[in-house]
Amino acid sequence: MRKVLLALVLLSIPLSSGAYAQQRSGTPEEQKACTRDVQKHCRAVIDQGDFTILACLKENRPKISAACDQVLKSHGQ
Repeated sequence: MRKVLLALVLLSIPLSSGAYAQQRSGTPEEQKACTRDVQKHCRAVIDQGDFTILACLKENRPKISAACDQVLKSHGQ
């Protein structure tokens, strides 16, 4: 489950290592916003890595919740 949550807010924006590590895990609110969407739309790829889960969310963007969509947008995804 933690891996799923970690994947939700991966950034492609270069940051300092400390800031990057903090951003990768996302805030509890960001994690909560996308947990159901990952479970519903991306369950089949959960074990295939963080970037695969992120790609899945992006592929299913029309179906994901507005809150999860906003999390992705706020991180440039």
